[in-house]
Amino acid sequence: MTVMMTRLEAARPLRTCSRKREISIRGLLEWAFQKELASLDFDEAARETGAAVGVGMEWIMMERAKLGCRVDGGGRSEPHHDADIVAGALAVLPESCGGRRMAIWIAELARSGLTPDWMPYARPRCEPLDWRTCKHGRYAQREFCRALGQRWPSHQITGKDWGYWCPVVYQDTAMEVARARREYTEWRLALLELRNTFQVWRNLTAFEVTDELPDRAPWTKGLTRTSLC
Repeated sequence: MTVMMTRLEAARPLRTCSRKREISIRGLLEWAFQKELASLDFDEAARETGAAVGVGMEWIMMERAKLGCRVDGGGRSEPHHDADIVAGALAVLPESCGGRRMAIWIAELARSGLTPDWMPYARPRCEPLDWRTCKHGRYAQREFCRALGQRWPSHQITGKDWGYWCPVVYQDTAMEVARARREYTEWRLALLELRNTFQVWRNLTAFEVTDELPDRAPWTKGLTRTSLC
């Protein structure tokens, strides 16, 4: 969080509101990227000022103000100042919290209003690789068993249905579920970092970030029998 604080320290509100609206960090992100159409631009500082990549959006805006100019948006109004602050904070997310990769993912989720898929209804299962349908119904696709590239010797096949096997695939394995839930946890920790930053610096003009965060481990809450059907 220290790195983010250093880069956000220069940002100061352009105007003050008589009463700030309380909002969660997730709600703030969705407001910035859905309503205000904020965008991440990791290289804007380098292009416009020659500064090193990673400088916050707030510093860029301060440099623009010194020049007394604004960039022509070419079709829509500029995002709210707070939305630029949010995008700038996300753009300099520390590598310990996922860095650029996590920042892009958070922005994408915020635009769509979604949370990471932690596979709530996953049930490990083994299924045929393919299916075939005939007049008698739906059956697993089978093929001649070939061990080490060789078909079973014909003298060992005594029945018409012998010598076949059914290729299978494993779905929603424990490894896949664990990976999805680890990614959810990393996303939540990144939101925690952003929340703490805004609560410490209080540099938003219209919002006050609350302590609210997404559930720490939603998979520990029981699912009903109906939801698993």
